[in-house]
Parts: sequence; structure tokens; C-alpha cells
Amino acid sequence: MKKIVIASIATLALATSSMAAAVNGKACLACHGADWSKKAMGKSKVVSEMTHADIAASLKGYKNGTYGGPMKGIMKGQVGRFSDAELDAFAQTIGK
Repeated sequence: MKKIVIASIATLALATSSMAAAVNGKACLACHGADWSKKAMGKSKVVSEMTHADIAASLKGYKNGTYGGPMKGIMKGQVGRFSDAELDAFAQTIGK
């Protein structure tokens, strides 16, 4: 039983880390800054001040077209190829 629990935890950890790795955060840093403290092109919210839940909701909203102002078109292209689960996992790696 102990081996099953350990194997399950290891599998979950591997799956979670591979989902987060699917979103390349380096592409975001040019506009949002190395520490996520810049307003992208002077127009976006400061990502480092957002919660994980707000970041995930924003990314998924950009993807499905229900969120965003002037950056909506640019961001839809950036996040459109990722699943909601990948965006959720990535959001957990930034913000507060």
C-alpha cells in the first residue's frame, strides 16, 4: 500500500510539473518584466500584484475571448494553444 501511495504522489508531481512546463513563461517576460512587475506595453495590470486565481481567470478569458482590453488580440494569440489545465498550472507559478 505504501508503494502505491508513493507512486501516486510521484505521478501527480510529474504530471503537474510537465503541465507548468508546457507554458513557456520566458515569452511573457519581454512585456511583463523579469519579476512580472511591468505593465505590458503600459496598458496591462501588473501580474505580480494579481492572485493565482485572477491570473488563471485572465489567461483563460484571453483564450476564449471573454477578457481583455487593448491587449486582447495579442494575448489570445499567446495563450490560445494551451489547455485550461496548462494555464491553471502556469498561473500557480506566478503572482500571489
